[in-house]
This record gives sequence, C-alpha cells and structure tokens, in this order.
Amino acid sequence: MKKKILLISQGAAFMVGTINKNFKDAGYEVVPVLPKLDDIDAHQGEAELFVFYLGDFVSDIAETLVFLNDLCTERDKLLILIGNPAELSVVEQYIPQAVAAAIFERPLDVKSLIAETERLMEANDDSERRKSILLVDDDVTFLKMMKGWLSMSYRVTIVTSGAQALMYVADNRPDLILLDYEMPVTSGAQVLEMLRAEKKIAGIPVIFLTGKDDRDSVLKLLALKPDGYLLKTLPREEILKNVEEFFTKKKYSELHGGS
Repeated sequence: MKKKILLISQGAAFMVGTINKNFKDAGYEVVPVLPKLDDIDAHQGEAELFVFYLGDFVSDIAETLVFLNDLCTERDKLLILIGNPAELSVVEQYIPQAVAAAIFERPLDVKSLIAETERLMEANDDSERRKSILLVDDDVTFLKMMKGWLSMSYRVTIVTSGAQALMYVADNRPDLILLDYEMPVTSGAQVLEMLRAEKKIAGIPVIFLTGKDDRDSVLKLLALKPDGYLLKTLPREEILKNVEEFFTKKKYSELHGGS
C-alpha cells in the first residue's frame, strides 16, 4: 500500500502542522497543497487520498471545489473533509456528502483521523482487485446508500448526472454501469443511447435502476435493450444478489466463448 496523501490547506495553522506530523509519524508521505485549482491539479496524480482542511476561505473557491468534486468522481480519488459545520455546509453545495469518503467536524480527534485514513487506504488497496461499478443517479441520498452497500464487494464510483457519466467513461472502463432511468436533463435512456453509439464504450454493460415496476414502464425500459434492470425499492440483499449474479453469468459467458 502506497502511504501517500495530499494535505490541502491554507496557511500554517497549528492544527494543520499537528495533522502533518501525525501522518508522518504513522508512516505517510505528506504532500502539502494549497486550495487552488492549479496546485491541486499539478499534484493530483501523486496520491489516491486527499485530506482537505477547510477554513473560511471556502466561500471564495467555488471553481476549485467543483474541480475537486469532478476529480474525485472521475478519477476515483478518496477525499476526507475537515471543518466546522458552516464550512462543511458551503462545501456541500459543490461536493455532495456521498462523494466524500469521510467527514470530520472540528474540534478534530487526530487519532480518529489517522485510523480512518488507514481503513480507507487498506480498503482502496483491496478494491483495486475488485470489479468496478459506475453508479449514476441524481438522488444523492440513494447514491450514498447504494455505495455503502456495494463498496463491501466492488470498487464503486458515483456521479450525479448523465453528463458526468459520459465524461467518466471517456477515460475509464467500468465493469458495470448502474444507471438511473428517470434522471432529469439527460435521462438514462439518452445516456444508454449515447453509450451504444460510441464503438469504444458500446460494450460496457448497463443495468437500469428504476422506481417503476408497472408493466408498461418495464416494457418501455426493456425495449431499450439494457443488460437488465433493478427496482430501487428492492432490499439490500436482493440488490447485492442481482449484481453478484450478473457478474457470475458474465464470467461464465466469457469462459465459454460468449461476449
């Protein structure tokens, strides 16, 4: 496990220095980065986990926060936020809670921060060997719940719109896309159509997520020829079982010459 983090902060606050020292004592290489778009972009490839120590400056860095949100969702970066309730509320306007791997309110328990970082780094290292799922839904609460369920067995990336999903697959190839059928702006049907129109990404399996189970809705959905569909109202065990069965059938098909 590569123990390296980006520590994003402004100024040389006493607590930032304490965090830096504790990470180094725990065997981490710490890369200090200012909360500026160019600085983060210049160093983003050096670590998989970012620790962002917030301050009252967050109200003035909207562009940086949008960039950080896109970076974490599109590049599978882990993000830990540290701040007071007011600062966290500002950040949440640009970075949904579901995108953050962990959130700590001040006053900070540094030992808990180090322990959570260790857990996240170990889980991330293990997840590199797992199947990857892109989860697409405009409902952040549902996203957070689903990510929690699926992350025990799969490497999960979340995005909140069809446009973000298309941007992600332009540079990444997930093993499965779980796609909300009833999204605003760019619907699930439109996303699937655009995916299938591009030869490079046309083969990525897509399973629709839907809240409608009446006959007409299901027939309309299946007419688009996805790789399946899941009802959002299914219990956790059923959703996990369906996803596991999809990968099992896909593996069987590949082993026996299928596509």
